[in-house]
Amino acid sequence: MSFRKVSSKNSKFSPEWLIVGLGNPGSQYGITRHNAGFMCIDKLADEYRVNMKNKMFNAMYGECEIDGHNCLLIKPLTYMNNSGLAVFGFAKAYGIKPQRVLVISDDVSFDVGKMRVRRNGSSGGQNGLNSIIDKLQSKEFPRIKIGVGKKPEWQDMADWVLSNFKMDELDALQPVLKKAVDAIPYILNDDIDTAMQKVN
Repeated sequence: MSFRKVSSKNSKFSPEWLIVGLGNPGSQYGITRHNAGFMCIDKLADEYRVNMKNKMFNAMYGECEIDGHNCLLIKPLTYMNNSGLAVFGFAKAYGIKPQRVLVISDDVSFDVGKMRVRRNGSSGGQNGLNSIIDKLQSKEFPRIKIGVGKKPEWQDMADWVLSNFKMDELDALQPVLKKAVDAIPYILNDDIDTAMQKVN
């Protein structure tokens, strides 16, 4: 698979960062636990008034400036297990290194209402992160991990992450999404330590 160098719709726009939210496309997945990354991108797009209707590399994306940094907000449409395909497409086309790819994902290690910022690391078993690590051939990208609740012992993991948040969980999730949005400028400014102190 080859990728050509692409130009932005705005010829003066040259992205420095990719901000990727992980999830599954389709209304049936809208409020599932696996779509916490999509929800965060939606919150970020609302905050910065970003049009997310552009499509390229099998992903929806929008352009914005965050604290002086040109960013592409990205929602892969490849389904979770193949998220790396879209991320690699954008990274290759725009010459963006893994260290400038911020990934927002769900995490079953944390309760709803909790989140973590990480500088890099393993996937922790999250299939979208696995795919991105595989395609970028690197673990050296920052990520925001949003707690979606620990799996009940009796439930299959796939069923758990594809289950809908309960109403009280959705309520608890909203301030976490806002906190994640507020942490992003620190990450873009290479001040992950401050971002971690504020949210971890």
